[in-house]
Amino acid sequence: MRAEDWFDARQAGRQVTLKLRNGNIHMRGFYIAVKAAIVSIAVFAPFHVNAQNIVQLGYGRLVNNDFLGDFKDRGQTGSYVSSRIYGKAWGESLPTRACEILEFRVQADIKAPENLVNAAAGDRPFAGSVALGLHTHYEQRGIEIAMGSELFAVGPNTRLDQFQTALHDALGVAPPSQSTRDAQVGNKIYPGVVVEFGKPFALDSRSQVRPFVEARAGVETLVRGGVDFEIGRMTRGDLMVRDGITGQRYRTMGLGSGSGGVSFVVGFDTAIVSESAYLPSSQGLVLTDRRDRVRAGMHWQRKKGHGFVGITYLGREFKSQASDQLVGSVRLALKCLRHSSHNPKVHS
Repeated sequence: MRAEDWFDARQAGRQVTLKLRNGNIHMRGFYIAVKAAIVSIAVFAPFHVNAQNIVQLGYGRLVNNDFLGDFKDRGQTGSYVSSRIYGKAWGESLPTRACEILEFRVQADIKAPENLVNAAAGDRPFAGSVALGLHTHYEQRGIEIAMGSELFAVGPNTRLDQFQTALHDALGVAPPSQSTRDAQVGNKIYPGVVVEFGKPFALDSRSQVRPFVEARAGVETLVRGGVDFEIGRMTRGDLMVRDGITGQRYRTMGLGSGSGGVSFVVGFDTAIVSESAYLPSSQGLVLTDRRDRVRAGMHWQRKKGHGFVGITYLGREFKSQASDQLVGSVRLALKCLRHSSHNPKVHS
């Protein structure tokens, strides 16, 4: 894997320090703890997996940015998510027991008001967050289950306001003003849980539909229901992970194997949100009755590369929000095969 493709929690740990009441906790330390938990769960799980057999099986990532959608810079303005999959082996289908497949996920995202320089009254505050999560994927009676725990760090100590300022300065774009940065959501740690249930139904040999329901509690508390359609076979036999911002599902297995192909995906969902740390009621923000997402995308794979491009419509999140938005998603890898002494199918 190329050096520029790496964005893991160790890098985040060097850059992000979270100030707590009793001192400082470093993201790098939490990364080490979560990685150790992967082995610990394997050791103490009821099916007694031999920890020595646990290897990295797959890898996936996705970049979202609203400039790739409607060429603006507000709302869900940018995010990055990556997943590393661990287990004994991947048999192109989910196991029937929890914790046989484990996913370590890291995410960073920025949310911004419509105007970064002079935010209007009643608009959302700037918010940067970094999250680490440990999840498991399995199947019971044809129902695909993904569940896990997450830890979100929100606030200026994530340094994401400084990151966006430096990026905008380099691109010659107006960065967030000091007043916008001063008014951002404050420092806080939010533990959370998330669970999704989905069931795929084959429509024919080359298409399928997958309804799903999701519940989440933590930095945001919500319930969501929706459906995803696929025309093609690129995701068959793959472990798909759902991005929390757009709902796009990205691949983590089978990348670089086979002769390649193309799949088109379309999906939509709606959520009822009861609480959001990003939209504090103390600032007079009132959540919308529902939060809608509509998305489309294309997975592709060839012998020398693979990738995904997508677009997502995001409805209003709060009642005084000026407009809905479009967010673009991308994942590109021109050197998709990473040789490993443990598993030759771990990819960039």
